[in-house]
Amino acid sequence: MSSTRIAAVAALLGLVTACGKPADSVIQPGAGAAEALQRRLIEAKPGDIVTLAAGRFEFTDGLSLDQSKVTIRGAGPAQTILSFKGQTGAGEGLLVTGDDVTLEGFAVEDTKGDGIKSKGADRITYRDLRVEWTRGPDPKNGAYGVYPVESTGVLIERVSVSGASDAGIYVGQSRDIIVRGSRAELNVAGIEIENSSNADVHDNIVTRNAGGILVFDLPDLPVKDGRAIRVFDNQVFANDTPNFAPPGNIVASVPSGTGIMVMAASDVHVFRNHLRLNRTAHVLVAAYFLPTKDAAYDPLPQRIVLHDNFYGPGGDDPQGMLRPVARAMGGRLPPVVWDGVDTFGGRTIPDVLDMLEDGSVGFIDLGLGSTPVDLTAARPRIQRPAPSPSRPVEPPPVHLAFDPAAPSKTGTPGDADPTDVLHEIIDAAARLKEIDKPAPSKDAP
Repeated sequence: MSSTRIAAVAALLGLVTACGKPADSVIQPGAGAAEALQRRLIEAKPGDIVTLAAGRFEFTDGLSLDQSKVTIRGAGPAQTILSFKGQTGAGEGLLVTGDDVTLEGFAVEDTKGDGIKSKGADRITYRDLRVEWTRGPDPKNGAYGVYPVESTGVLIERVSVSGASDAGIYVGQSRDIIVRGSRAELNVAGIEIENSSNADVHDNIVTRNAGGILVFDLPDLPVKDGRAIRVFDNQVFANDTPNFAPPGNIVASVPSGTGIMVMAASDVHVFRNHLRLNRTAHVLVAAYFLPTKDAAYDPLPQRIVLHDNFYGPGGDDPQGMLRPVARAMGGRLPPVVWDGVDTFGGRTIPDVLDMLEDGSVGFIDLGLGSTPVDLTAARPRIQRPAPSPSRPVEPPPVHLAFDPAAPSKTGTPGDADPTDVLHEIIDAAARLKEIDKPAPSKDAP
């Protein structure tokens, strides 16, 4: 916490204590609201609900919550707006480090850094939130919209994020995760699960990002070996925003127009997703492609299973590193692209990908063989890899003890509010109707 914030909060603590203001009062926007809210978060006790009235709150510094078993509740993401446009520091808008915290019913706008970050906060809920950078895609925007990291038990539902220069909805180095009923739009990556295990990502709308849904396992992090992740029943369409990540970020290498990308993670099942109008590829499976000195890191994805997805038009304008590959193939890529890397350090694995889609679904193996990747060594082929002798077992549904809407059976989404999901699908269909126009003929003037 900055010295300015500490001084302001200390002064306010003395003033409010002297005035005997009740601890459970609703915080109203206006003069002194920022200091009142931070004071309330500092004084919060387990079981407290910190309530924010409808209105616009203006902040020049970030907020923090260290106490456990606290709820921060607004009047709704369209009614209670926390604006950080005047923020002077480079930190997040709200940092949470306590366990059993619920954040719900408010919006966070225009933070200099991440929107809402929680670190080491177990059993945390992000619900009915909006995080947005109102100037639209810009490399100067904060990296992450909602950003739980190093946690056990993460629930993200009915959250909307737009404008993040890395990932809109990101969960890193965590386990036991549900991301459902949410919307990610106009971010570099819509939803990213990184170096994490036991995750269900379902019933989300992911559109107009550079990359839609990413499942990554990266080197040089304390937690590795991301695995046991199910990505299902998502609408992933029209991810066509140019990649605006600052240079040097790993997501800066994600080709614009990627629907779902799995890199170096294991036991990832991708099924019943609706993929459409992603201009590079609907699904991309790849090894980590850069040299690394992390001796404990395995850059090869393993036991990636694709089945029962719907693949609409797409792959007609490949970007980034895949553009020259596509050019050699007539300018298009099929719905499913595998880099073909199955060898690392002299070790070859036989079960990178189980492509269990209908035979009509197009596929290409780029035939790169080993990592680090050399694109000039590509030997593309359309033959699917031989299926595993026994189909890899689907990870079990994620159950969170604090989740009021647990999944009812394997492969079936948890019951995020069906009305909300229906409205999102109707909205997605309307958007598709507007943008799904025939591509111009190559012979057209």
